[in-house]
Amino acid sequence: MSRRVRRKVAKKGKEKIVLQGYPDVEDDVLDLERQEDVYWTSLPDDTVLQLFSCLNYRDRASLSSTCKTWRHLGISPCLWYSLDLRAHKCDAVMAASLALRCVNLQKLRFRGAESADAIIHLQARNLREISGDYCRKITDATLSVIVARHEALESLQLGPDFCERISSDAIKAIAFCCSKLKKLRLSGIRDVHGDAINALAKHCPNLTDIGFIDCLNVDEMALGNVVSVRFLSVAGTSNMKWGVVSHLWHKLPNLTGLDVSRTDIGPTAVSRLLSSSQSLKVLCALNCPVLEEDANLSANKNKGKLLLALFTEIFKGIASLFVDTTNKGKNVFLDWRNSKNKDKNLDEIMNWLEWILSHTLLRIAESNQHGLDNFWLKQGAALLLSLMQSSQEDVQERAATGLATFVVIDDENASIDSKRAEAVMNDGGICLLLDLAKSWREGLQSEAAKAIANLSVNAEVAKAVAEEGGINILAGLARSMNRLVAEEAAGGLWNLSVGEEHKGAIAEAGGVKALVDLIFKWSTGGEGVLERAAGALANLAADDKCSTEVAVAGGVHALVMLARNCKFDGVQEQAARALANLAAHGDSNNNNAAVGQEAGALEALVQLTRSPNEGVRQEAAGALWNLSFDDRNREAIAAAGGVEALVTLAQSCSNASSGLQERAAGALWGLSVSEANSVAIGREGGVAPLIALARSESEDVHETAAGALWNLAFNPGNALRIVEEGGVPALVHLCSSSQSKMARFMAALALAYMFDGRMDEYALVGTSSESTSKSVSLDGARRMALKHIEAFVLTFSDPHAFAAAAASSAPAALSQVTEGARIQEAGHLRCSGAEIGRFVAMLRNPSSILKACAAFALLQFTIPGGRHAMHHASLMQNAGAARVLRAAAAAATAPLEAKIFARIVLRNLEHHHMEPSL
Repeated sequence: MSRRVRRKVAKKGKEKIVLQGYPDVEDDVLDLERQEDVYWTSLPDDTVLQLFSCLNYRDRASLSSTCKTWRHLGISPCLWYSLDLRAHKCDAVMAASLALRCVNLQKLRFRGAESADAIIHLQARNLREISGDYCRKITDATLSVIVARHEALESLQLGPDFCERISSDAIKAIAFCCSKLKKLRLSGIRDVHGDAINALAKHCPNLTDIGFIDCLNVDEMALGNVVSVRFLSVAGTSNMKWGVVSHLWHKLPNLTGLDVSRTDIGPTAVSRLLSSSQSLKVLCALNCPVLEEDANLSANKNKGKLLLALFTEIFKGIASLFVDTTNKGKNVFLDWRNSKNKDKNLDEIMNWLEWILSHTLLRIAESNQHGLDNFWLKQGAALLLSLMQSSQEDVQERAATGLATFVVIDDENASIDSKRAEAVMNDGGICLLLDLAKSWREGLQSEAAKAIANLSVNAEVAKAVAEEGGINILAGLARSMNRLVAEEAAGGLWNLSVGEEHKGAIAEAGGVKALVDLIFKWSTGGEGVLERAAGALANLAADDKCSTEVAVAGGVHALVMLARNCKFDGVQEQAARALANLAAHGDSNNNNAAVGQEAGALEALVQLTRSPNEGVRQEAAGALWNLSFDDRNREAIAAAGGVEALVTLAQSCSNASSGLQERAAGALWGLSVSEANSVAIGREGGVAPLIALARSESEDVHETAAGALWNLAFNPGNALRIVEEGGVPALVHLCSSSQSKMARFMAALALAYMFDGRMDEYALVGTSSESTSKSVSLDGARRMALKHIEAFVLTFSDPHAFAAAAASSAPAALSQVTEGARIQEAGHLRCSGAEIGRFVAMLRNPSSILKACAAFALLQFTIPGGRHAMHHASLMQNAGAARVLRAAAAAATAPLEAKIFARIVLRNLEHHHMEPSL
């Protein structure tokens, strides 16, 4: 290998940055500082080995493949003392490929039944410790083969999920094969029979640590025969005969620690065990309801015996185990770890306590019980933070998972308890979690990232995470080759990206590119990571600047790929939401057009409106709504079957959420801007569902339904359909009663279109070709409509301001009327030339009410500062509006409102420097 690299030494001021915990590497690095150029192959072997030990298995393998020297070093036994396969799919072929490296393997962690089946192919006959999770499908046969091949086994742990297919037969196989066994912890076994326990007692004389956790039935009498046991846990186990336990287990000569947490043990059994056992030092009974009901139980009654329960002071109690109990408090675990005076027996008790506390606290957090707020705030959070600093990796992981879990109070709505989250933050938990996230151990990375993600739902915690450099750390983890790590990191970025203040920082940290790359990297088989990555991109795409970065990074293609190919509802929903947000910046970038031009994008979104999942339908409709603002997209959506799909969606969402209703009506509103689409919507039956949505109780739905009906009413055939389907009363109700000014405004404009005379001409020819003959009283409907249009306009007519404007031509008088009449949101509406022309023509209508309505509408469209005011002013010039406006302003028979509004529109045109048409 001849690659040459230039090394940069990081310094902080005049101080060198030291990587703590790797003194050997530090010394070599300091020697190398004197050289500007370094040939990596010239590094001493022990330095390379130390560097390799800091890498995960994947990176270690990658470096090992670069040259012969490193390939030889990469299989050194010292690098393969322990192996964690949880993040990898480990089958027999992979295990066999690792066999040469695993000759001296001592510790193994795995996940799932397939990995369990493959363990024997590692040929690691010197294994001392095996730990597995996700063990529901592991069978007696698999476990029996594993223990038969690893007779030197000293520790076997399977859990915390239930081992549903393991029975007492497998426990007997463990006893017969593993005579050196010291620790056995199994979770969720249905029945642990006496003969299996007696076999352990007979054949495993060194067995000092037993855990039958969350089991259904355990033979209490047989456990009394395991005289070697020092630490015993039956936490969460049902159907225990506590009378038998209290009369037998106190006789166990070596029993030092007993864990009965999450059981129905009562005060009598607890008192007897504490008073009768000569060897017992610690009895852990956390979350035992029967015990907690007895307020008279004294935790201090038995000197030298420690009872840990929800009602005891846990830190103070643990501190009592030490000779020096001063000033320990919440630092009792940290002080013990840093103590120079080691006591082997005490160390074993503390290590066991760390393990059982981390397990029990996680189980309590998972159960999400009510009434534990006081415990979590005063002790539980601090305990988890202390355990996160354990030297036991599995304890650290469970503590981080516990933090991630105990703050969540509603999984469905991603709600967390703010007080709990802030308790973690105030106790220094954010820095601890970020330090764990920087570990080279991927298990710690993923659990720490998960906790950071959940805690960051709280805005104050999110701010603290950002201030402590968490965004850069999460963006780095999102690039991990480990799917679980990348998934949790993406989840953290998703939650942090909710805050507007963090979006720029995520982009600067390279988070956008990392998230897009995740989608391509895990495009199949990684639903969790895909949903989180798409969700984070959706939040980022809501920001104008970040949306451009998402597009530049290839986000449009990635998200469309998900919308087209992924079958997972959560991924589809977030991908559609991200595309909707990308398309929402039509005025500031070209992402709207870019999404529409991406192959298959519109077809995929149209197809998603038919999803059985409401959230997917809602976001897909929202994306189509935003995309329909682009002229080419609008027609392409229709060509892709969008009209039919959206009409069907509107017809089916009468009982759906207001969000889905709003977006379904909004998408039809956007499509109906086109005359051809408007006609197609009416022909496909879109009028009736829009009328139904106009009767919704939601203001947002009022606006989109009224907007769609306004556009549809421009066509006389659709206008007649609206009358025939009972739309006039619905629009009248909106016009008079909606809390949304915009909904009332557009409902009034729809009614004005319907009764300005054009529908009458159409009706004379006959009823609409698609409908049967209906008895419709146009005159009655017209009277009702005009009455409410007039009432609507008058609500914006202050008599005093109008009188002042009529008596004076001073700009201030007209400005006062304008401010009173302004509908702020109307400035966002964009009208076509035909629509502006129709309102100009309406100024000549015989109806004084329609004249006033037309003038009022033109006022809204031309108010200076409106997004499309210049555009509308230009259209009005082309339509010769100035002459008509002057005539309306001077007409003796016109109502005062029409005159004043016409004068204001003329002034608006002058403001926009439009020459009057003579």
